[in-house]
Amino acid sequence: MRWTVRRAVPADSPEVSRINVRSWQQAYPGVVPASVLLGLRPESREPGWARWLGRPEPSAVFVALDEAGRLGAYCAVSSAREERDRLPGVRVGELVALYVDPDVWGTGAGHALSQTATDFLAEQGFEHAVLWVLRANLSGRRFYERHGWSDDGVALESEIGGERIPEVRYSRSLSPA
Repeated sequence: MRWTVRRAVPADSPEVSRINVRSWQQAYPGVVPASVLLGLRPESREPGWARWLGRPEPSAVFVALDEAGRLGAYCAVSSAREERDRLPGVRVGELVALYVDPDVWGTGAGHALSQTATDFLAEQGFEHAVLWVLRANLSGRRFYERHGWSDDGVALESEIGGERIPEVRYSRSLSPA
């Protein structure tokens, strides 16, 4: 399948929210509490994504569209949001989110967005990038590893639905090899 990537616009917020919810519900059973997954609703995610879509650079949201113009995936990038992710003397960007509609997993949408995200961060002057992934999300971790990211040994736990969920940080250089 051929994917076209473009910058997201405010009108994409409902579809971004729908993909966010569907991908969480398909990817995270047994990882995130079932009560959280069952309670996810796209309409409750829309205000947050509408805000993200309005952020100035270096933050950005990109979407992947199929040949028919249907939105199948999205990613969000920004400067590193947390102090722990910054490196002295190095500009660090972050891949904040990358989610693909489960109906189109394995069709190249994630690949197209991963490339766009790292290219954009490099164009914004970032030299290094980080992302956080749930430790138990093995398919997600394999995806990132295939795209040049590696587990850098930093971990934390996030509270989701009253449970502590381990996350690991992946990082990569954005400098040309």
